[in-house]
Amino acid sequence: MEEKLSRNAFLKSLGFKGASLVAVYCAIPILSSCINEPSPNDPGGSGSGTDFTLDLNDSAYSTLNTVGKYVIANRIVIARISATTFAAVTQVCSHEGKVKVVYQNAEFYCPEHGAKFDVNGRGLNSNGKNGLTVYMTALNGSLLRVTS
Repeated sequence: MEEKLSRNAFLKSLGFKGASLVAVYCAIPILSSCINEPSPNDPGGSGSGTDFTLDLNDSAYSTLNTVGKYVIANRIVIARISATTFAAVTQVCSHEGKVKVVYQNAEFYCPEHGAKFDVNGRGLNSNGKNGLTVYMTALNGSLLRVTS
């Protein structure tokens, strides 16, 4: 006759205690957040369909009224390049998929391993050699549209 073990008895037979199970269950969301690459449906990911508008009068985006400043929206880094020009690239670095790209010193930069990119998304060093996904921008009054 075959004896059936309860789930709890089975786990105890493996040496798992309550605290171990809690640690495992709590670690699952943490581990899943370690994945840096956005999904294809995520704006700033590799999918298509990115289309959003930023109001430069809104305090969240008003820094874009100053040349050399940037904001991040939908995992896209949007920078004011000149009085009339903006550049927008994915925040996901092509070197190792880290969501860390920023704009500084007139170029896009990933502080994780020093990857550098020009305002057109082209790599400027070996860690940036794969470039970045670039988005189109169009300014209409105080509204800046970002599209793929």
